[in-house]
Amino acid sequence: MPDPDLNDDLSLLTEAAREAGKIALHYFKRDPDTWDKGDGAGPVTQADLEIDQMLRQSLTAARPDYGWLSEETEDDLDRLSKDTVFIVDPIDGTRAFIDGQSAFSHSLAVVHRGAPVAAVVHLPAQDRLFAAAVGLGATLNGAQIVASDPAREADATVLATRASLHADHWPGGVPVFNRSYRPSLAYRMALVGTGRHDCMLTFRQTWEWDIAAGALIAAEGGATVTDAKGGRLSLNGAIPQVDGVLAAGARLHAALLARRSA
Repeated sequence: MPDPDLNDDLSLLTEAAREAGKIALHYFKRDPDTWDKGDGAGPVTQADLEIDQMLRQSLTAARPDYGWLSEETEDDLDRLSKDTVFIVDPIDGTRAFIDGQSAFSHSLAVVHRGAPVAAVVHLPAQDRLFAAAVGLGATLNGAQIVASDPAREADATVLATRASLHADHWPGGVPVFNRSYRPSLAYRMALVGTGRHDCMLTFRQTWEWDIAAGALIAAEGGATVTDAKGGRLSLNGAIPQVDGVLAAGARLHAALLARRSA
């Protein structure tokens, strides 16, 4: 199949993300039906499932040759035979959504031959839409965004969990930085693309749908984005997980990675 048309795909993702936002806001703070998925997979709501169904129907109807991977759809390994796939999380930050917090997002990406090429992260409760396409830069509500790159670790604001500061993760010594947190991984990565936060990191095995869109937004903003060991993110794997994520400006990324590999 031919390479994707990035402008057309980005427009498609943007329209779909806005429709997802309408559904989410219909249920937001209205106690939607909620279930536990079991096996430590966390909760899912009526809104997650309705958004997932809408996204799958609309996106695959528009691009029938693309594969499909979503947190809320039973995995079909036929996607492995596709050069291009949609990788989506209908609601990233479902617990925040259930709790009435606004920092949940819809994360939508087109991935071509293992790399994200078009992406949208939409926070409908905050009226924020991050978007990016390869070579076209990244935007927030249509305005160009640029990642930061502080020279000193101590000056950096890093989006991370407390567990990420455990000494076992840092053979070269635990870095000193200003830690912050947001419940959506996709949102955390998009914030790195804006320069509002200098870095996002996680060392656990991370689902592709949590980071596919955010990785491109951070990278097109100018950040260096790798797995937690400095390797290239390769998506649409048979087991759709990556070995953590490290996203930051080039100098900060190199400094933190050096502590990880000492």
